[in-house]
Amino acid sequence: MTGSSLITLPDSLVSTDWLAAHLGSPGLRVFDTTCFLLPDPKTTLRAETGRPAYEAAHLPQAAFLDITGDDFSDPAGAFRFTMPSPQRLAESFGAHGIGDDTAVVLYAADNPSWATRFWWMLRVAGFDKAAVLDGGLKKWQAEDRPVETGVAHYPAATMTAMPRPHLVVGRDGVLEALGSGACVINALSPEQHRGDGSHYGRPGRIAGSVNVASRELLDPATNAFKPQAEIADMMRGSGALDAERVVPYCGGGIAASVTTFWLTRLGHGNVALYDNSLSEWVTDPNLPMVTG
Repeated sequence: MTGSSLITLPDSLVSTDWLAAHLGSPGLRVFDTTCFLLPDPKTTLRAETGRPAYEAAHLPQAAFLDITGDDFSDPAGAFRFTMPSPQRLAESFGAHGIGDDTAVVLYAADNPSWATRFWWMLRVAGFDKAAVLDGGLKKWQAEDRPVETGVAHYPAATMTAMPRPHLVVGRDGVLEALGSGACVINALSPEQHRGDGSHYGRPGRIAGSVNVASRELLDPATNAFKPQAEIADMMRGSGALDAERVVPYCGGGIAASVTTFWLTRLGHGNVALYDNSLSEWVTDPNLPMVTG
């Protein structure tokens, strides 16, 4: 499969029915992006690669993208999952078979935030021909669709980097957003937003931020997203849809990618991910946080 005839994705979110009907199409690349966050008394959560789970069961023809590896988390970054530069992302994606003449479907075993994180990283590199599989592997298997074992690879390709560094901000970008009246939105749970749940060194939230938990966007029965109109109502209720600029955050820039994904789907054109999120913010006691 050379990818010489690019398949057209119908949307940035595709159904299991659509993917089942189009597996094997020229130019289509399917990737498992699974990672697992496990409780850890020292670091709150410990990241483990989803590669063993991928090798045990994955969608037909799917290859694997490992966010715990150096390709997709900057080894020179001060925090876990720090996003590499757009140029480096383009090179890494190309090495895994994503090129200018391909289209991509991303999924995870359970939590879709891994897929939306890769979807956002592709956008940062300047690549837009990507979609997330609604419901991921969990829904695919619940529908008794076929899976494969072992490892699959795509031939290396060339992705032309068209960097969009404005899609990612650090602490200074958040401070600027707060000072300008932008909507800063927390994708963690309501408990963590209040300061009652697990935290990253200091409990609570960035002062001035609102809360729409990424987990609330999912239907727990199917692992698929709730209807778009319902998600739009949640985002509108937070003020995000009416804000000129929105900066979502979470613990490390993963769950917040669900928010950036959905705000982009809903037509908001000025959204930036706080990449290292609270993992960075809590390390400076001068940066404001509140509880309650």
